[in-house]
Amino acid sequence: MQDLSSSAQSDAFSVGIVGASGFTGTELLRLLAGHPQLQVKVATGASKAGTRVAELYPSLAAAYPAMTYDSYDAAQLDGLDLIFCGLPHGVSMTVIPELRSRVGHIVDLGSDFRLHDPALYPEWYGAEHAMPTLLDDFVYGLPEFFRSELEGAELIAATGCNAATSVFALAPLLQAGLIQPHGLIADIVTGVSGAGRPPKENTTFCSVDSDVTAYGLLRHRHTPEIEQALEDFTGLNTSVLFTPHLAPLNRGIIATCYGRPARDGVTTADALDAMHAAYDDEPFVVVLDGSPSVKATLGANTVHVTARADPRTGLVMGIAVLDNLMKGASGMAVQNANLALGIEETLGLPIVGVYP
Repeated sequence: MQDLSSSAQSDAFSVGIVGASGFTGTELLRLLAGHPQLQVKVATGASKAGTRVAELYPSLAAAYPAMTYDSYDAAQLDGLDLIFCGLPHGVSMTVIPELRSRVGHIVDLGSDFRLHDPALYPEWYGAEHAMPTLLDDFVYGLPEFFRSELEGAELIAATGCNAATSVFALAPLLQAGLIQPHGLIADIVTGVSGAGRPPKENTTFCSVDSDVTAYGLLRHRHTPEIEQALEDFTGLNTSVLFTPHLAPLNRGIIATCYGRPARDGVTTADALDAMHAAYDDEPFVVVLDGSPSVKATLGANTVHVTARADPRTGLVMGIAVLDNLMKGASGMAVQNANLALGIEETLGLPIVGVYP
């Protein structure tokens, strides 16, 4: 086991990253380099084993000048306080059963354990779940809504960026009884980094530049995650039409969501009051009177939200923006890890975006 943090404190928690060579793993390494209580011990990257981190990601060279990606070896993770799994869909469910007995806590950034109902996996992901008996052991990792369940949790399924942004926009309006739970619409625009580091035909520069494309029409796999999170938080049976759009952005995501009013006379003041009631005490959420900007959250673990009620069309709108690699992935994973380990939730997480 290799100590990859020369400035680590003696009382730090030891952590590993399984799948550290992707974008989420890279963002985890960036955050953990400045975390006062989490010390990276192991970082695996199957396709990049033996490669220097600084060679693949020069941005990390100052923090990890000599570090190389390890091949995956479960025994190398023995005794770690916590591991992050940044693996492709379908892979986490094959390694976590063995890792569970070797480490203290696991935060999975993938989608393998987010859904409670195993029947949803063949319906939305096209394959049976390999370990359905483990689904009930995982806590859904959206701290602003399920914080008490995350404190001390052994197994955490971190929320996906699409679901998180949509839930941040819709949940307060539902909880306040301002919108009906059925026929909700969640339209998002997302950056290309959400598709991961390996190149794909639809994510090359020539494919995405000067273009915006809707995808996953009517059947996007993150739809049941959004509905489940809203239902678990509010107790309401919901239905959501979710449509993502790929835009020529490196990172960032904005969700513009709509619902029909649940009663007559819902105003913009009512909608904003619901947002303030939900988020004013949250360290990573900012309620704005104006329109949120994706760039304002770049590099921060912060969500910016607002809301409107339109008397002309009779619709209520919630908007949320975040950095898909931070609050939508690695930042939220660190926030979950802090809660699981019983340390200050905000440690190691920036709240100020990078601008310009």
